[in-house]
Amino acid sequence: MSSKARPIEKFAKTTAKCPAELATYGRCIAADYNGVHKDKCAQEFMQLKNCFLAASKKG
Repeated sequence: MSSKARPIEKFAKTTAKCPAELATYGRCIAADYNGVHKDKCAQEFMQLKNCFLAASKKG
């Protein structure tokens, strides 16, 4: 196995740095998973995305 991390491993490690945002987004989706539609949890997703991007820049 190479010393480079696989993309999914990088994603998992970076996402782990945003537990509050991930939990908030997950709760939003789970609240009405049968009624999920585009932009249903857009605000929560953007918070998660912003945290993810900030964490990925920190290394």
